[in-house]
Amino acid sequence: MRRLVMLFLPLMLAACGGGADDPREFVKNAGKDLRGRVAPLPEVKPYEPFTYEAMDLPDPFKPRKLEPPKGSGGGLAPDFNRPKEALENYPLESLKMVGTLSQGKITYAIIKTPDNSLYRVKPGNHLGQNFGIITQVTESEVKLTEIVQDSGGDWVERPASLTLSEEPAAPAKK
Repeated sequence: MRRLVMLFLPLMLAACGGGADDPREFVKNAGKDLRGRVAPLPEVKPYEPFTYEAMDLPDPFKPRKLEPPKGSGGGLAPDFNRPKEALENYPLESLKMVGTLSQGKITYAIIKTPDNSLYRVKPGNHLGQNFGIITQVTESEVKLTEIVQDSGGDWVERPASLTLSEEPAAPAKK
């Protein structure tokens, strides 16, 4: 074993030292062909202090009532003293128009409630929980005007409608 190590030791030393140039010469010539360029530093702008002047603005986190424009009466409001009709107990979204009925010159809409009750309504009747009053009844739609409060607390009119809903026919009994 010792002879084997003695035989390979000169070979390993010859492999390490063969063909290598002087390290000082290598370092001297390593950067000879490189020409680097560094971009100039950006210009530093002088500090300009900011003065906060929003103390006079309203606080966005406090609720406030918007002021109505000058000259507006703002007299729109629902009649809280009139007796409520049966269909005012249901949200408008839960009611369905299932048909129409004509008697003389008046066209009535047939309205179905969530508890499967049917009601006959005409223009002038009230509908839904937002003080809706029916303005027009057609073959396929009931148009109404609701009175709701806006974000400022004022009462405004909003159009709404119920369209004719096709219910699937019941299967025939054998």
